[in-house]
Amino acid sequence: MEDDQEAIIGRIAELMNEHRDLDDVIARLATDMAFNQIQIQRLKKRKLALKDQIASLEDESLPDIIA
Repeated sequence: MEDDQEAIIGRIAELMNEHRDLDDVIARLATDMAFNQIQIQRLKKRKLALKDQIASLEDESLPDIIA
């Protein structure tokens, strides 16, 4: 159980790093007018998917508390 928790936390860290990297790439590419807008949109979609995965894993890592 604890190993699963550590694996989830590790995966969240990996996804957050990738999300941050994509943010940097998108910011750099947005300043280059020669860059294709479709590719920027694809990167933004990937970034949003990463954010959803992070949120899902964070929810999974929280213990179930019945109020």
